[in-house]
Amino acid sequence: MTTTRSAILLVGGMGTRLHPLTLHTPKPMLPVAGVPFTEHQILKARDAGITEIVLATSFKAELFEPYFGDGSNFGIDIKYAVEKEPLGTGGAIRNAAQFLSGEGAVAIFNGDVLSSHDLAAQLAFHDAHQAEVTLYLTEVLDARAFGAVELDNENRVLAFNEKMENPPTNIINAGCYTFSRQMIERIPRDQVVSVERETFPELLASGVRVFGFVDRGYWLDIGTPAALLKASADLIAGRAFSAATPSSHGEFLALTGAQIDATAQIEGGSVIGAGAVVGAGAHICASIIGDGAIIGERATLINSFVAPGTSIDAAIYSDGNFFGFQK
Repeated sequence: MTTTRSAILLVGGMGTRLHPLTLHTPKPMLPVAGVPFTEHQILKARDAGITEIVLATSFKAELFEPYFGDGSNFGIDIKYAVEKEPLGTGGAIRNAAQFLSGEGAVAIFNGDVLSSHDLAAQLAFHDAHQAEVTLYLTEVLDARAFGAVELDNENRVLAFNEKMENPPTNIINAGCYTFSRQMIERIPRDQVVSVERETFPELLASGVRVFGFVDRGYWLDIGTPAALLKASADLIAGRAFSAATPSSHGEFLALTGAQIDATAQIEGGSVIGAGAVVGAGAHICASIIGDGAIIGERATLINSFVAPGTSIDAAIYSDGNFFGFQK
């Protein structure tokens, strides 16, 4: 009999730091290297042996199921938990868990983290240490903007430190957890709960076995436009890996039906959307061009976003701008 490996993907956030990209599209559905960001995470889960995943949705919840369906096209069983009102990370986990069918530990992903960490190894580490909760941790140069985590010599978690000016360590919470079912059931139901600020400290205080799985591979929070462009470019260039990334030219990714004039220069991990047209002499660097967009001759776009179906005038110069996104 096949064992069910379960996961929850937290995709309910508003994505306010990504405005105007997220005014009408939830952050996890924004295209990164040519596909919705959530697709990268779903395939990561599948390739680690996870067989069912619940998407914990809230903002623009109705946009997920038409794309992902029941998961049959992605080789994984997908269900949807919709929050009428945002419940926080802990509340979202508790709400989504009711749709899981398996009985073992549950992998839980933040919906805005791109990582190349070894998820299968994290699950094995959790089992080997008989942990109740295992956190994926990574090391950064400056931990002030993150939650720093202190460990003992056996990688058992000693303390959580939320954002502070002088963190005691550069090891941070990287946004992927493994929970036993019993620990999920301890989270209050139908309440707003922060797993980072409430659940983890409470579990530590009660003596629960909480461990840290440290992986220093690629990790990026995609919460800003600049980070989103970097994630897309890194996947295209192979600096980060995802099974969902379409094959590319290395310098850029051109999706089906894109028409690029032979004199145009495309570089910096740019994406040219399906059916988009790039005119003669255009220069596009580190930018994402939406499906069906038309880029005029000699236009220069750097670190820019062009919404699907948008036309860009000839000879325009742009660095760090957004075109065609409705307010």
